[in-house]
Amino acid sequence: MALIISIDTALEDASVCISENAVVLAVKNNSMQIDHAAWIQVAIRELLAETKRSMAHLSAIAVNAGPGSYTGLRVGMATAKGMCYALGIPLITENTLWLIAQRVKKEFALNSVYSFPVLICPMIDARRMEVFTTIYDLDLNEKTAQAAIVLDPGSFTEQLQDHVIMFCGNGSKKWQNLCIHTNAIFVDVTRNVADLAESAHKKFEIGVFSDLAYTEPAYLKNVYTGKSK
Repeated sequence: MALIISIDTALEDASVCISENAVVLAVKNNSMQIDHAAWIQVAIRELLAETKRSMAHLSAIAVNAGPGSYTGLRVGMATAKGMCYALGIPLITENTLWLIAQRVKKEFALNSVYSFPVLICPMIDARRMEVFTTIYDLDLNEKTAQAAIVLDPGSFTEQLQDHVIMFCGNGSKKWQNLCIHTNAIFVDVTRNVADLAESAHKKFEIGVFSDLAYTEPAYLKNVYTGKSK
């Protein structure tokens, strides 16, 4: 039996759930990004109380490691690593872009609708015209390196010549205002912490764990907090 708490504080909305063998038992959500740090510990205690479980029952902690909001990623990672260290249980990490692409694959019949091969391009808003992004095939294999890119009308020209690309995520809205290519499809999906729980269970079963000492959030770009004095 694998009892796992999954934490996703990567973007504006946050979720935490407790699952047993990939079946979600209870979920807590928070839509106020500035409250994530204060909310998460309370939410975890409430999950344990509602499901009549204790910390001693937990098998692992899973966390969305980013990319996303700098502060949100730090909150989620610090919480997950702290619990793993205190309880002596494994840390499991997953990627925001992969989770969004997985949700698209689940919600849309991608193989039988289009004449061109289909790719999935999740985008996360990184302010101004910048996004965190990558491209996946339908097996969710990464076709391009994850990066922070500045969008312009020529972005993705090469890939769109012979592929249909499903653009998704909160960053895709700014790209939709620039892109006029007929092979570009824009879909609206919502991250689901149950996807993180499902992935975490699979990794737990085969022993794919993240190094507790050295794992860090996937920021994808430098963080600037102000000028040094």
